[in-house]
Amino acid sequence: MIGAWLWITFALAADVRGMTVSCPTWGWEWGSDAMVQTLSVLDEEGVNWVSIHPYARIRADGTVQFEPLDPRSPPDWLARPIREAHQRGMKVMIKPHLAYWGSPFAWRGDIAFDDSEARERFFRTYTAWIVDMARASKGADAFAVGTELGGVSAHEDSWRAIVAAVRAVYTGPLTYASNWDEAGRVAFWDALDVIGVQAYYPLLKGAPTGTVPTDSELDEAWDRVLADLRGLHERTGKHIVFTELGYDAHTTAAHEPWKGGGWSLTSAGEQVQEACLRASLRAVDREPAVIGAFLWKWFPGELQRGDFRMSSPRMRTVIRDAWSRSP
Repeated sequence: MIGAWLWITFALAADVRGMTVSCPTWGWEWGSDAMVQTLSVLDEEGVNWVSIHPYARIRADGTVQFEPLDPRSPPDWLARPIREAHQRGMKVMIKPHLAYWGSPFAWRGDIAFDDSEARERFFRTYTAWIVDMARASKGADAFAVGTELGGVSAHEDSWRAIVAAVRAVYTGPLTYASNWDEAGRVAFWDALDVIGVQAYYPLLKGAPTGTVPTDSELDEAWDRVLADLRGLHERTGKHIVFTELGYDAHTTAAHEPWKGGGWSLTSAGEQVQEACLRASLRAVDREPAVIGAFLWKWFPGELQRGDFRMSSPRMRTVIRDAWSRSP
């Protein structure tokens, strides 16, 4: 299968140096001149993959709402970043997200349905959306069939059907972006080409002290995480890519890395963010089971300055130190 062959190639190279390019709106920015400029900047920093995350909405009754795409003429926000990235020798992963705001779900991992009718409606409309996205994403180099859907990922047969439906319209490598505490429970990894993990692992326990964690503390924490991931790799025969990896500039970043809120930068918060990201990239570099990471996140042309920014001078130095020396 061509997708599996491609991911084997990436695994041997262990060289996915990715960045998620996000947006402050529904996504038109991905087709803008600002996105083109950002791709050039990322290329200079050593990034060789980018990820974008198109949205559909989830309703309380399980309906996934989306605007169908014309695969013969994909919109600029999808086609242009693929084209421009390829011109720079970069690759693109499409990682669709369900927009849960305005719904009764607190986040994507909360999406679940006790009612069988609502659950059937969810999988039917979700399949229609994800196949529509995959069909329009033929030029992309990888595709995620789902992101952080731990509340419904236990329905193995439904997900195997989704993967098969996507493979019917898209020939590139496929993954599923599992939450960090979900990856070991996913039963359909064998149907995919690589294990995707949203790598917001809590590295330190207890109450944050406000001090900067030491390298040894962070490295020891990552050694424990990597041991579990190595076991997952051995059980499944699949390599692992961190479909998201990032930290906010906040003193709690090592304890609760999924939390944002560091919009007002402080020196202590930036130091913790830097220490955590450096340790995480060291971990990726030393573990053969992990073929790389997509950092979270960067905005096209810096249209918005929010949390989890990888574009600050301090973060750019970390990325450059880790990746610009890569072959």
